[in-house]
Amino acid sequence: MIKEAVAKSINDQINKEYYSSYLYLSMSAFFESEGLKGFANWMRIQAKEEADHADKFFDYLNDRGGRVMLRAIDQVPTEFGSVLEVFEQVLEHEEFVTESVNNMMDIAIKENDHATKSFLQWFVDEQVEEEATVGDIINNLKLIKGDGQGILMMDRELGARSYVKAE
Repeated sequence: MIKEAVAKSINDQINKEYYSSYLYLSMSAFFESEGLKGFANWMRIQAKEEADHADKFFDYLNDRGGRVMLRAIDQVPTEFGSVLEVFEQVLEHEEFVTESVNNMMDIAIKENDHATKSFLQWFVDEQVEEEATVGDIINNLKLIKGDGQGILMMDRELGARSYVKAE
């Protein structure tokens, strides 16, 4: 049976992952409305990945004999600024998620829960990758300085991203 503090942190994270999914879906809708289908595609896939993460936490908590307690998801923003500003928001949000995952790991360590530590390591590694990917996109956006042709080239590049379900 999973310890109460660990189960609570996992339930909190499930809510954060679903919020992340809604946030990226909202960003996708924004990009669609701006005619940036490639950026919309990237965000739509990101939204699916965050929902996959929530599912992983959901299944893990059930597998460990805990009880999933779903809560309301806070309202996500629906208006955004420039493409660069959107991705800066994404990086800020991913840093928040990284901090949350690290706090969960701290709880698992404190509770001497080796199974949860092992499970969480995948998310620790995933967050490093998430922040690096978004950082690269931000660097490219800064290089093109809002130039229309550069934005269109990036839109095509991000449109090529395909969804791969998290294992």
